[in-house]
Amino acid sequence: MAKNERYEEQEPLSDEQVDTLKGILLERRNRIIRAEEEHSDADRQGDKEMRHADEVDLATAEWDRTVEQRMRGRETALLKKIDKALALVEEGTYGECDSCGNYIGFKRLTARPEATLCIECKEEQERVEKNFRKARRIDNPFPFK
Repeated sequence: MAKNERYEEQEPLSDEQVDTLKGILLERRNRIIRAEEEHSDADRQGDKEMRHADEVDLATAEWDRTVEQRMRGRETALLKKIDKALALVEEGTYGECDSCGNYIGFKRLTARPEATLCIECKEEQERVEKNFRKARRIDNPFPFK
């Protein structure tokens, strides 16, 4: 892939930068784990309260549970990405793009410390995904018929 001139050449992370990013990753990891524990406690309490609820309350609770499960799914996926990033820190390869092998910039990693793609490769991935979704819509414009 040709280098786009709007991206500056990235350099390897310094030990200090890696330590800073590792701290951010650990903080986010701990926050997700604490939130999961709080959700589990709230679920147990909510289950007890719903035993005598009417149909409307049960439907509302079911909707809330569905939304909560989606959020938990996202948190679980993020936790896996964080764990992968922490493993890369331990391996000494944190900050290298999984696709092209170039270094991921410190600014990008500060914003998304679990990132495994440099900004160029991430943008390319998003273009490919967008084109794939667009092609699927054209191939099957009425997917529910």
